Amino acid sequence: MLALQRKGFITLPERTRTPPNPLAVRQKPQLIEIDQSPIRACIRDLKPLEIRQVRRTSFEKLYNSLLSQHHYLGYCHPIGEHLKYMLFSHQRPIACMGWSSAVRHLATRDRFIGWTAEVRKKNLHLIAYNTRYLILPWVEVKNLASHLLAVIAKRLSADWQGIYNHPVYLLETFVNTERFAGTTYRAANWVYLGVTTGRGKNDQTNKANRPLKAVWCYPLCRNFRQVLQNG
Repeated sequence: MLALQRKGFITLPERTRTPPNPLAVRQKPQLIEIDQSPIRACIRDLKPLEIRQVRRTSFEKLYNSLLSQHHYLGYCHPIGEHLKYMLFSHQRPIACMGWSSAVRHLATRDRFIGWTAEVRKKNLHLIAYNTRYLILPWVEVKNLASHLLAVIAKRLSADWQGIYNHPVYLLETFVNTERFAGTTYRAANWVYLGVTTGRGKNDQTNKANRPLKAVWCYPLCRNFRQVLQNG
């Protein structure tokens, strides 16, 4: 009805109150303190590594707190399908990784896949987007970041299937080119696709208004194009 009023077709009575939108105004995650003593080792010293999917578990508050405190983008509540992972070594958390529904429009990715707009709408749910990746700042382990990406990639599709009743066949992410070179993703054999326009999804000016981001992706199977192009 608001859309009809904006177009001048109807006139609604004046609004008497505006109820709060819990999705728009969220409280920051509760601060949870943990052991921050330095971890300086090699990967083999951290094993066995434990991977926990923590969404809707007792560890989710800790995951949210760690991102809020230590990720440069902070914590943002995911929308749509999403999974949250924490990685532990000898019962101590060492990293957090978030995955969510794929970005709707992404020219470099869509050209890489070679699908039509119609097929994209149908199959977009078969891609997962790496929204957050945090190695805790007191963890200093050479090659750890790329190693954990590879470990998660081996189980992500099965976890998605278990929760959302469908697999994923391609992973994607953005890397802020003003802060990072994408070394971790390159070392984990992700594919560099190009750079965003910097205009955002709601752009009205055709001018860059945000940092450029490198687009990286990782196919989870050899025939990912065939699967994603299937209309």
